[in-house]
Amino acid sequence: MNGWWVWGLAALAVLVLGAVVSLWSAGRFAKRKSGPPATVIPPGEGCALDALLIPVEADNPARDGAALVPEAAEALRIRLAMAQLAGRSLDLLYYIWDDDLSGRLLAQAVLDAADRGVRVRMLLDDVNVLNHDPVYRSLDRHPRIEVRLFNPIRNRDRGFRRGLELLFNLLPYNRRMHGKLWITDGRLAMTGGRNIGDAYFGLLDDGGHNYDDLDILLAGPVIRQAEALFDTFWNSGLALPIRTLWPGRSTRLKRFRVRLAHYLKTPEVRDRLVPLALPQAEAAGAALGLDRLRWGASLGFLGDPPQKALGASPEGWMPQALRPLLRGTRHELRILTPYFVPGSDGLRELVQLARGGARVEVVTNGLALADNPLVHGAYRWYRARLLTEGVRIHETASRQGPRRMLHSKAMLIDGARGFVGSFNFDLRSAFLNTELGVVFDDPRLLADLRAIFDGACAADAAYAVGLDGKLPVWRRGTATGTHLEPESTALRRAVSFVIGHLPIHRFL
Repeated sequence: MNGWWVWGLAALAVLVLGAVVSLWSAGRFAKRKSGPPATVIPPGEGCALDALLIPVEADNPARDGAALVPEAAEALRIRLAMAQLAGRSLDLLYYIWDDDLSGRLLAQAVLDAADRGVRVRMLLDDVNVLNHDPVYRSLDRHPRIEVRLFNPIRNRDRGFRRGLELLFNLLPYNRRMHGKLWITDGRLAMTGGRNIGDAYFGLLDDGGHNYDDLDILLAGPVIRQAEALFDTFWNSGLALPIRTLWPGRSTRLKRFRVRLAHYLKTPEVRDRLVPLALPQAEAAGAALGLDRLRWGASLGFLGDPPQKALGASPEGWMPQALRPLLRGTRHELRILTPYFVPGSDGLRELVQLARGGARVEVVTNGLALADNPLVHGAYRWYRARLLTEGVRIHETASRQGPRRMLHSKAMLIDGARGFVGSFNFDLRSAFLNTELGVVFDDPRLLADLRAIFDGACAADAAYAVGLDGKLPVWRRGTATGTHLEPESTALRRAVSFVIGHLPIHRFL
């Protein structure tokens, strides 16, 4: 038995030493391979967006403009129009940029912009780029496009060395850049819950999950805050140029262009694009819907520092910015989140609000629609405790058409403060991932957000979860309640039950 202890301690020592050496080596590599610093190109007066926004901004001096964008096809049209109208710069920060129809459509628009002389900075999280490097290396070959990867694995080829690096860097590599941000010419920005991929724009029709999601379109001085955060990430040393990860290797941009153009012209793809009513370049201005911008008081653009991915001091992290909003609740707190794992601190905060007389309401995914039953297993551990304290919970239900899973992330405090962003109400967003978001108090934006919450709670969209004694019960409209999680399988229920009792909630 003592021999096994010796071997176990030796193996642990090897792992710890390997992790330390790997982290030290990664730090030296990052210092050598970091790209040159770059900053935003300030807005001017000679581009299409300048002509569209300068008169409006003059009528609303020192005010920010914003519009909520819940509809999937419109979110795609706006992004496409922002690329088509770009005249100076595109600064793009995304957790996911899939190589599918929407990803290729927007990649083509970005290439077209670069061909016109637009400078493009594309910052992508490496966890979803790994194994798909050729696409992004091809884009990076354009002289006006630079692609950087956040917190990347150095060994890009599949093999033993990459496996070792992943093993020794498992915890650091688990910290991801989860934000989503699109900035055009320093005039317009879009952030929220949507990544770039077909599921986020309602384009999946093969039984996969489409997402009900939410973006916010921004204009005015708030753009300076978004640009400053982008520059902080771009120049952080955690964002490495993809070309430095592939020394001596190139990918042909010309060949990539041919493949991309051929794909977008195929009859199948053109048929899928018809219902979206995507704008042509000459009509891109109208597609933006700038007349819907709510111009009012200043917005607050929130974001985690990139150093959060190093596990640095929590100073300036999103939870510190959001906690005062939650604690300031007097009458009503509404939370919209696809992944709900509040942790012991979050549980305590919500219970205190409910006991203090506030109406606390959470809308999240039901087990049948959740794309991660492991996370749902962690959530169910908190559910009964919250219901016992009077917290109201709604879980998404199936609707007509393709499966749609809630992916919006928003909060509404006393009907007077709102938040929209990438921040899930879970421990991963709080302690591991870097997140972005916007807080606002404009009454018209708040009314728009309230309507989104009301729609998410409606009987055609969600089950109301309550207690029947000590057992949870799900009710939808006037239908009889059920004690089994609706539309779910026995296997999913078993997996979620087991996960709920494991001490791994922080990593989900």
